Amino acid sequence: MAVQATPLNSALVVVYQAGLTALGAPIKKQKSLNYLRFDASDQALHDAAHTLFGLSQNPVIEVLNRKTFELIEE
Repeated sequence: MAVQATPLNSALVVVYQAGLTALGAPIKKQKSLNYLRFDASDQALHDAAHTLFGLSQNPVIEVLNRKTFELIEE
């Protein structure tokens, strides 16, 4: 049986460094921006994340594009 993937949601997830532990390891936190246009380009999302966090004093570690699909059996 075939399975069809239907796009549901897209989210921009930015992982950033919020400080250092006592041992010097980075403390990682993340912020999400949900309900993005599913067809937004990866470059546009990357640029938006770095532009927004350019206003922050916390450095960006990772930028993720999390997409959710519904899998429907035909």
